[in-house]
Amino acid sequence: MAALQFTLEKTDSASNARAGLIKTDHGTIATPIFMPVGTVGSVKAVSQQQLREAVQAQIILGNTYHLYLRPGTAVLEAAGGLHRFMGWDRPILTDSGGYQVFSLSGTRKINEEGVTFQSHIDGSRHLFTPESVMDIQRSIGADIIMAFDECPPGDCDFNYAKTSLALTNRWLDRCIRRFEETSSQYGYTQNLFPIVQGASFKDLRKESCEYIIAKEAAGHAIGGLSVGEPEAVLYDICGWCCEHLPAQKPRYLMGVGTPWNILECISLGVDMFDCVMPTRNGRNAMLFTKNGVVNIDNKKWETDFSPLDTGIDSPISEYYSRAYLRHLIKSKEFLGYTIASIHNLAFYRWLVTEARNRIISGDFAAWKNEMMVKLQQRC
Repeated sequence: MAALQFTLEKTDSASNARAGLIKTDHGTIATPIFMPVGTVGSVKAVSQQQLREAVQAQIILGNTYHLYLRPGTAVLEAAGGLHRFMGWDRPILTDSGGYQVFSLSGTRKINEEGVTFQSHIDGSRHLFTPESVMDIQRSIGADIIMAFDECPPGDCDFNYAKTSLALTNRWLDRCIRRFEETSSQYGYTQNLFPIVQGASFKDLRKESCEYIIAKEAAGHAIGGLSVGEPEAVLYDICGWCCEHLPAQKPRYLMGVGTPWNILECISLGVDMFDCVMPTRNGRNAMLFTKNGVVNIDNKKWETDFSPLDTGIDSPISEYYSRAYLRHLIKSKEFLGYTIASIHNLAFYRWLVTEARNRIISGDFAAWKNEMMVKLQQRC
């Protein structure tokens, strides 16, 4: 067993974009990387075999809140952890449940101890504390686990954000104590990432960066973005955080976002991303392609027998036509949701892989500027 190792291979000369390698006990991840979201141990409509072969995913994400509620830690422990339970032999990252707590604002209560919330499944009440969230993530068995934090709303005022950050910092200390008191259950190393918070206030974000850097964790996450703030604020705060986080540790931007969001944030210095958008939007007839966004539900694709996309190293995208996928989506056939999801995930994988190649070859900035225009077009 070995702790996570990060090797910074190349930094783009015209931006802050980076190419690196993250080494875990379940494999090495080439960055920048996009992580498909497998909320309950399943990426919706996509099998693990398809994730490995068609998407070529190197790492996926699981959700602590959802896995805690169902199937529960007892089942996961009996199975030998989430990797064995779902048949996935590559790295897994779990979030802390903090964002789900944020989204359950109508049915949760926050105090110093933790967060009391109601299950969305049966209405039962539960308590998440920094200690219990560490224990749950130990039981899940992800390679990278997140500290428990409070995610403030994007439009909160300074006083709320300051109070929230102080609570997140105290919770982080408790997470670290619990993490150090316990050990990995399944014979490989787990790694804890603290989360930068502070809403849209740069002085609070800087304070948060300095606080978590002092903990000497294996990597750092940037949270509390893409929660309702304008896109310009997202980029400004993301870039500010990257400036204040150490270059020798991986940086993970949580829950972001569109292909153009990801490309812009790569240029700011982010290494890791996750978002439900490629699968959720795919199930709702939105495809991401090299030449822009396609609403496959549109009648214009009814007799378009060209492939979904080309040149993204995806047999799914080149095998099926836009007309056929439109037919499946209009007919509400499950296969349509699978094809659309795999295509979008493969496109995201192509995007971050191509960004990595461009960083290494030295022409990332010019390529990125060209792609930012194309990606946002409506086809």
